[in-house]
Amino acid sequence: MGLSTHVLDTMHGTPAAGMAVELYATGGGAATLVKRFVLNQDGRSPDGPLYADGALKAGTYRLVFEVAAYFRGKGVDLPQPPFLDRVTLDFGIAHPQQHYHVPLLASPWSYSTYRGS
Repeated sequence: MGLSTHVLDTMHGTPAAGMAVELYATGGGAATLVKRFVLNQDGRSPDGPLYADGALKAGTYRLVFEVAAYFRGKGVDLPQPPFLDRVTLDFGIAHPQQHYHVPLLASPWSYSTYRGS
């Protein structure tokens, strides 16, 4: 049923509008860029699902979130190097007929994720 993501800025209590994200298909030791996008005002991909119904295949994927650049853009004074720079999530799709939602809750010092609905 597809793949989606969204990011919540837990430092400011808002969606992470303006954060850059990359999606990769991974496998066999290689990572192939599928798309780059910047999160909209809701902290979601402006184009909707990252993979639409029927296009998602079983396999492994990677989402890369530009956390430090986002927080610097919000005026947060981060050390150099930042504690978190790019947050990389590697995950597997076992049942592509189901919907996979991969949210990220992030601050400059922590993050969490889960499989949402």
